[in-house]
Amino acid sequence: MASANPAFNNPAFQDPRAVKTYPGGPQAANLGGPTQYASTAHAGMDAAANARLEGAYAAPPAGSVETGRMTVEDTVMKTLGLFVVLLVGAVAGWVWTMAPVSVENPNPTIMPWIIGALGGFVMAMVVIFTSRKKVRPALIFAYAAFEGLFVGGISAYFEFLWPGIVIQATLATLAVVGVTLALFASGKVRASKRATKIWMIAMVGYLVFALLNVGLMLFGVLPADQMFGLYSATVFGIPLGLIIGVLVVIMAAYSLVIDFDSIQQGVRNGAPRQYGWLGGFGIMVTVVWLYVEILRILAILRGSN
Repeated sequence: MASANPAFNNPAFQDPRAVKTYPGGPQAANLGGPTQYASTAHAGMDAAANARLEGAYAAPPAGSVETGRMTVEDTVMKTLGLFVVLLVGAVAGWVWTMAPVSVENPNPTIMPWIIGALGGFVMAMVVIFTSRKKVRPALIFAYAAFEGLFVGGISAYFEFLWPGIVIQATLATLAVVGVTLALFASGKVRASKRATKIWMIAMVGYLVFALLNVGLMLFGVLPADQMFGLYSATVFGIPLGLIIGVLVVIMAAYSLVIDFDSIQQGVRNGAPRQYGWLGGFGIMVTVVWLYVEILRILAILRGSN
């Protein structure tokens, strides 16, 4: 099943036979070929091999370092490392945004927001298009740094306008991620082909709406007092941004389910250990998207009061 997150549209996460398609073949994934298995079976007939086998059973379980393959635990550690980089970048973005604020200049700068968004987009595209040949952790770390700059910048700007909004958005994001992970781990929520198709149709519709909104705002078609453009419009007295925002949060939560499922599939496929970085990258893309959408929902609610 194709993943909704482009980070996981890689043979390592999709094709159970993907080990045959890795650059370099089975050897690149640290998997032996028929000769290795045949020799192991033959060696199992003598006492020396049996002794080694008994020692292997007595040894601690092999992890990703020993096997060279992707594991859930190793992917979690890599994901946490990426979020540490993002948090450092967010602190830098926050400080940079608020640095110009003074009595003479009461407005924060949006430069970290813009630079982080553009840099993050470019790095994300590079990571996605180069990962089929080779996963480069340095590029993923660069993406995390740019995303941190973006998250810190937009968070500081919104906090300046609506004090307390950042902690609310952070707690709401953690709650959605935590509940989604718990439901997935319990087996109560799983990705399906039909649901994913519906998700992708909804995503295309939302992307078209978002691009149209940005275009109308850039060309001054919408009133200047509508900070969020079409999102600020109302339907039966309810902000359109609130209605769309709730739907998008549900879409982001389902995207997390697909991400978790893709990581499990990568582990089952015996993907090389380096693909854990790609798994962490995919999770980060979805979580940042979720946070920004929740931040916008709260801003619309605070702005309408």
